[in-house]
Amino acid sequence: MQIGNQVEGQLPEELKKKIDEIVSKDKVVLFMKGDRFMPQCGFSDAVVKALNFHSAEYVTYDVLTNPDLRMGMKIYSEWATFPQLYVNKDFVGGCDIIMEMHEQGELAKALTK
Repeated sequence: MQIGNQVEGQLPEELKKKIDEIVSKDKVVLFMKGDRFMPQCGFSDAVVKALNFHSAEYVTYDVLTNPDLRMGMKIYSEWATFPQLYVNKDFVGGCDIIMEMHEQGELAKALTK
């Protein structure tokens, strides 16, 4: 069930473990529509451009090609929309938050923690 921008539901333990592994494996992880080379929505494209501006090393996961991951991430992060950015295993936010951080110089700091 979606309430505002939050999603409630039960995340299957196996999927939770998989997502835990994904966000732990790399320092910067972006769950998005498409991939870094071909974003499939303007919001994902904007975050990719912001990360590239900072020459960030990051991996992407395409939620359009994996429906389980797409629904699982909404529950895992308690955030209903994509993209979703994780840095050092912590959920940073979606496009609006990332763009605001980028404009205020906070994204560069978060990426170098």
